[in-house]
Amino acid sequence: MIDLKQKQKEVIQNKINHGFNTTDISMEFCLANGELGEAYIAWLKKHDDVGEELADVAIYLLGIAEILGINLEEEIEHKIEKNKTRIYKKNNKGILVKEDELNEKN
Repeated sequence: MIDLKQKQKEVIQNKINHGFNTTDISMEFCLANGELGEAYIAWLKKHDDVGEELADVAIYLLGIAEILGINLEEEIEHKIEKNKTRIYKKNNKGILVKEDELNEKN
């Protein structure tokens, strides 16, 4: 199993070693978004590098988490468990939404 906390540290160290940004969070989110767009385009065009593009997205997320002091591994594990018990229902447009959000809008 991958130790994501260790990978977060490796990502930041690589950024430092190469002189990349480690302070401008807004820019990091924009760059991560750009990488996700690249992954989508690669998938859409059936390119062989979709996995590599998704890895770029994950690397940006690990870096952002480390900059913000967030243990992404713990957050992912917590969120997966939370999603297992979450109840989804279709709204009036037939789109699945969380039950609590459906109730808030009614």
